[in-house]
Formats: sequence, C-alpha cells, structure tokens
Amino acid sequence: MSPSATASVDSKQSPAPQPHNGLDRFFKISERGSSVAREIRGGFATFFAMAYIIVLNPIILGSAKDMYGHQLDGGQLVTATVLTAAFSTLLMGVIGNVPIALAAGLGVNTVVALQLAPRMSWPDAMGMVVLAGIVVMLLVATGLRERVMHAVPQSLRKGIAIGIGLFILLIGLVDSGFVSRIPDAAHTTVPLQLGSDGHLNGWPVLVFILGALLTLALIVRKVPGAILISIVAMTALAMIIDAVADLPGEAWGLTVPQWPGNPVATPDFGLIGNVSLFGGFSKVGVLTGILFVFTVLLSCFFDAMGTILGVGDEAKLTDKDGNFPGINKVLFVDGVAVAAGGASSASAGTCFVESTAGVGEGARTGFASIVTGLLFTVALFLTPLATMVPSQAATPALLAVGFLIISGSVRDIDWSDYTLAIPAFLAMLMMPFTYSITNGIGIGFIAFSVLRVVAGRWREVPAAMYVVSAVFVFYYAMPALGLT
Repeated sequence: MSPSATASVDSKQSPAPQPHNGLDRFFKISERGSSVAREIRGGFATFFAMAYIIVLNPIILGSAKDMYGHQLDGGQLVTATVLTAAFSTLLMGVIGNVPIALAAGLGVNTVVALQLAPRMSWPDAMGMVVLAGIVVMLLVATGLRERVMHAVPQSLRKGIAIGIGLFILLIGLVDSGFVSRIPDAAHTTVPLQLGSDGHLNGWPVLVFILGALLTLALIVRKVPGAILISIVAMTALAMIIDAVADLPGEAWGLTVPQWPGNPVATPDFGLIGNVSLFGGFSKVGVLTGILFVFTVLLSCFFDAMGTILGVGDEAKLTDKDGNFPGINKVLFVDGVAVAAGGASSASAGTCFVESTAGVGEGARTGFASIVTGLLFTVALFLTPLATMVPSQAATPALLAVGFLIISGSVRDIDWSDYTLAIPAFLAMLMMPFTYSITNGIGIGFIAFSVLRVVAGRWREVPAAMYVVSAVFVFYYAMPALGLT
C-alpha cells in the first residue's frame, strides 16, 4: 500500500483533528490534514504559477478590434483581468472552500477577441459572455450542469480541449512573429511562413525563441512558476535589447519593453460594467447570437469541470467513487466568474489548472484561494509593470499552455472507436485550421451524430446532441439559404 493510501486509511480510522480556532474551523484546515502555513505557501505558489494571465489576457484582447475598429485599452484590460481574478478567487475560497483559483480563461478569450468582437461592438461581445455565465449558474441551480456533462462523450470533450490547445499554440506563434501570413498568397499554395519573410529575422523574434526554450526547460525541470519566471526574464532581456539596439517601437508590436517610470498606479476601472446584454443579437441575428453564447458556454463548461475534478482528486477532496462532495458550490462560483469576467470586459473567468501548484505545496482548503485572491488584489496597483511586457516575452506561455492542454487530453480519447475518434479528430483540427473554435465544436458534434447513425448506433446519441447538431447544420447552411 502506498504512503498516500495508508494516510487515507488512517484518517478514516482515527477521529478528525479538533480545529485550533475559528479560521481553522471555517476552512476545515486541520480536518483536511493541512495547516495555515501550508495553505499560505499553496496560495503563493498558485499565484506565481498563473500570474502570467495578467499579461497575456490584455495582449490577446487588446490586439483585436470590434466591428467598428475599436480596441480595448491595455491598462484598463489589466485592471479588469486582475479584478476579475481577485474577486472570483476570493469567492471560491469563501463559498467553495477549495484551493482553486480563477481568472480569464485562455481559449475563451480568443473566442471573444477573434469571433465575437469582429461581428459586433466590445460591449455586445462582453454581454454575450455575461449571458453565458448566467446560463451556467442556471444549469447549476437546476442540477442540469452535471447531467449536460454526460451528453457529450468523453473522447469528444477531449478533442475539443486539444483543439483549443492547438488554437492557443497557433495564436502564440502568430502574435510573436515566429509565424506570419504570406501577404500575396496568390503566388503560392502555402498560407503561412516562417518569420515575416520566410526567415527568422530581428531581435524580437529571438526574444520569443529564447523565451520558449526557457519556459519549456523550466517545465521539464518542474520549476514552480516556470511561466512567470520566463516572462520576467524575457521582459528584462527585451528591455536591454531595446535600449542597446534602439529599435523602432513598431518592431515589438503593441507593447514596447520600456520602464514605465513609477511602477505603482491607480487602477483604471473604465471598462467595468461597459456591457450590452442583448446588443449583439441585433448585429448577428438571434440564431448566430445563441450559437456564440453556446460557444462561450462550452469553452468554459468542460474545461472548468475537468480542472475542478482534477484538482479535487489531487488534493484528496474526492470520495472513493471519484465524486466531489459540494461540487455544486464550486460550479456555481465558476458560473459567477464567467459572468463577472464579461461584466468587467476581461472575458470569461474560469478555474485554472495551475491551482495544482498550490496543491503540490500542501493546500487543501479555500484559505489558499483567499491568499491567492489577496495577491491579485495587490497586483491591481502594479499595472504599469504588466503593461511593459512585449508579446514576444509573454507568448511562449501560450506554447506551454497549449502543450499542457494537449498532453493532458490526447491519451484519454478512445481511438479504437471510430465514431468517437473521428469527431474528436475533426474537432481538434478544425479549430486551428479554420481559426475558429465554433467551427471545431460544430463539425465535431455533427460528425459524431452522423457517424453514430451510419453505424446503426443512433440510440447511443443523447437527444441533446441531435438538437445541437441540427442547430449547427442550420448555422452553416444560413449563407446558402440567404439568411445572412
């Protein structure tokens, strides 16, 4: 029997330790075999493991334009991102009492930036995120969220996760300048090229390459906070290069790596509450609007469920059957985070798998989340430091996150069952190849329903899958029917 298993048996045979004080009693720190010191260490570890989102989310959202050509302000995006993370993580600590931190989700923010915003205004796009969060909360309140989880096969869920990982990877390569679109594609069948002219040129690209190597090396060495360490190191290198080489500002893209002067600043809350709940439907139509909300919902839905169960299992919070007691509270906070992210214009908040860094330090309760949330609150007043990080220093994190998503999902697909493997395969490839998460999900759903019918296994397809597949078929047929 393993030491962990022995500890588990012993904890069942011996009475739970008596709480030392009110804090211990509220968070069940002693009961779960932890201590205040472990929870504090865990809270710090989780913050440093996921603090890169403070930089990455503003870069992803700030680089996109809505249908009117408007871009979101970088400083305001930093405030919105940090505020959402602080609020959601503190709420998870108090209500969910689990060591899980939340922030704007990578993947869903690309949906908002590249699919929603170009078809409507930014307030409209964020309004759809809020609606998705409200739907999540309703699903939890009615007990339907856990049931809906079972409507999509495990292999297809994993295919969707892998597709998002590949999409994030492509975004990182393009935003860093490592890969670019060929300007005059009429003379070639190749849509993308290495660097800006088929070659890797310039100091900014070198910063990205060194950052990618450093990030992956630190991950291999299992260094806590690997992504954040790489971002800080590459930002420092970029500042030195910019000062010595005297590069033009446009060489770095949106963010020039220069010291902002005073690193402390008053948060700019200009984006908070700048939301139009139903304005997007007037721009894209009711059906397309519903599909957009559904895409945001689905992007958050399964990623959060997997993270919650994974962190819960690692923290020994699940029972012998693998169930997570009190999971509805955790799922409800996740829904609040989705809506709060939209309301702040930070995109949907979701549970971060980097919370496992805190669990590795011994965190077992929501007190660790309180610590992480307070650290995000402090970060509200250090936004100038975040807005000096160039994309070339931050985008290596996208490679790492993409790898972690893919590596954690690909082995769980049932490749022997073609009615599962083919839809998962199509879902994961169509996302980066069509530059659309919506397309990947829709094609995967349709393929699953059709292939199960062709195989004579139509009874094995949940009714909800047939309904959603039919909606996607109609969505793709709308242009041919003259409805767009």
